[in-house]
Amino acid sequence: MTIPGLIEPGALSPLADLVTAPEGLRVIGLDLSITSTGVALPDGSTFRIKTRQKDGDVRLLVIRAAVRGALLDHKPHLAVIEDLPTKMRPTAVKGIGGLHGVVKAELLDAGVPYAVVAPATLKSYAADHGRAEKPAMAAAAFLAAGAEFADDAGGDQCDAWWLRAAGHDHYGAPLFSLPEAQRARLTKVNWPTEVPR
Repeated sequence: MTIPGLIEPGALSPLADLVTAPEGLRVIGLDLSITSTGVALPDGSTFRIKTRQKDGDVRLLVIRAAVRGALLDHKPHLAVIEDLPTKMRPTAVKGIGGLHGVVKAELLDAGVPYAVVAPATLKSYAADHGRAEKPAMAAAAFLAAGAEFADDAGGDQCDAWWLRAAGHDHYGAPLFSLPEAQRARLTKVNWPTEVPR
């Protein structure tokens, strides 16, 4: 289903030299937001799914359609999703909670297993601090792999990129070197026991 005028794709921001996965593992990273969802595709490129508040719940359909398209085009073995923040306004919880449900249902329909990573775990994995701000996350991505993200003021693409990297790390196909202490933070995540390849 296409809904004209509701989706404004973010600029794809492929790295000069894409960091590709060893052993053929394909992971998609999803930083879900009702206004600006960040997506990191299995090839390492990133984009945003932007929606408008005035479109209400129809935004769920826009994001679902974009995620469905990414799943069909890239056939990931695994999706890694950033969990809900621990502190949110009650009205915000309704929107983002609904979005999580829609995206998880899409992943289940596509047969793509997923892991959910707490924001503090992702930040400590990426930047060695559970309260790292967006600039620190972006700097850590640049230091780790030379990654830069176009049109990413909110850090959505950067977070999605780190989520993808976390999936690779956990399943023994790291994309770059990180201190072992940072990698150990991923043991807090409830990972799928088996990822089809």
